[in-house]
Amino acid sequence: MTAWAPVDHTDVAELRGPLIVVRGAEGVGWDEYASIELESGERRNGLVLEVDRDLAVVQVFEGTSGIRAEGTRVTFAGHPMRIPVGPGWQGRVCDGRGRPLDGGPPVFGATDVPVTGFPLNPTLREPPSEPVLTGVSAIDLLTTLVRGQKIAVFSVGGLPHLELAAQIAAQAGTGGAPFSVVFAAVGLTHADAATVRDTLEERSAAGELTLLLNLAGDPVVERVLTPRIALTVAEHLAFTLGRHVLVVLADMTSYCEALREVSAARGEIPARRAYPGYLYSDLASLYERCGRVRGRPGSVTVLPVLSMPAGDITHPVPDLTGYITEGQIVLTRDAPVYPHIDPLSSLSRMMRAGVGQGRTRPEHMDLAAQILAALSRARQAAELAEMVGEGALSDLDRRYLAAADAFGRRLLAQRRDESRPLEETFDRAWRVVSVLPRQELSMLPPEALDAGYREET
Repeated sequence: MTAWAPVDHTDVAELRGPLIVVRGAEGVGWDEYASIELESGERRNGLVLEVDRDLAVVQVFEGTSGIRAEGTRVTFAGHPMRIPVGPGWQGRVCDGRGRPLDGGPPVFGATDVPVTGFPLNPTLREPPSEPVLTGVSAIDLLTTLVRGQKIAVFSVGGLPHLELAAQIAAQAGTGGAPFSVVFAAVGLTHADAATVRDTLEERSAAGELTLLLNLAGDPVVERVLTPRIALTVAEHLAFTLGRHVLVVLADMTSYCEALREVSAARGEIPARRAYPGYLYSDLASLYERCGRVRGRPGSVTVLPVLSMPAGDITHPVPDLTGYITEGQIVLTRDAPVYPHIDPLSSLSRMMRAGVGQGRTRPEHMDLAAQILAALSRARQAAELAEMVGEGALSDLDRRYLAAADAFGRRLLAQRRDESRPLEETFDRAWRVVSVLPRQELSMLPPEALDAGYREET
């Protein structure tokens, strides 16, 4: 392991809000970890935001209240922030920097690694395969998560995307393989944080959860670190300890807004909507830390959750996220029942690799395609009914409208604390398509229809 020599500086030139400007800081780099010692002996922590010649701008996590320029010593570690890694993270609730909130001792590990992570050699990647079942019917059937995949949840403001994220984290599993969840809550209110802790209490007690809570009132730079700490913990659990890990990052819009604030503090030239020009590469550096590694049994599956400002899917955060991830689950107000998923706008590009014979059910892809086709036809019938009146619709159009209604009532609608087994999800799906005449189900093979179809009127 490389040895870094910490460098002490006592020439604090200026205090600027939560920032300290240190003069004579030669050889210091961006994102370098810093320790600030006050006259009283108190120690605080910081991160280098900007370097200009011999000046270093350090953001102090705990704030600069009580700090005087005279007598303050700043020590630069010579490397980015590092954290200990190991199984000790499981079952723990910590703040956004990994400090315990559950009354337990600090998390220790056999080794410590930088939170920035290391790029994974593409030639060592294995394609995602095998499903991660969430217990949410609309996801498991139509946009199945696959181990090693990155798939996002896009939500219109005001919809319960955080509740859905917590429900997925509480219920997800792989059907027997060693499984863990790392939940990074970014920029939450105290009320939302309490809701997440309550929802995930059982999983935490089982030692299968690492929960990092960054609150809205916490330092902005901590919000930038929280997802990186979560992914660093997950990588060790997966690629060293051999566990399948689901990483939930919510809300990534808060993360991007924090990144914009840090960029402004650095004096960088803004790009689209004042976000930094490197927003795409920064998000990619997080999302691309998912995957499977050849020769190792574990996997990291990443589920970023983000709210779309003003419901605009072309906003830079969802727009760039959509380019990087392998699908999206879209929440909309047009779906009147929880979890408010719009199946026709949602997509899992890796779904085919994780479902079918030996994984879920042989007819999974065909049944999902048939339901989506029926919902598309029902949407067309509903638009026609708005123009000419429902009385002008054909009997077949009315059957499609009935199938869409059955989908909303029987398959989509689900309680926030309800975890549906895969068998129940498929049973409900067959009841939905059985509203239609058998001759309309052209995407399903005859043997699947013989086994599952039971016409309903």
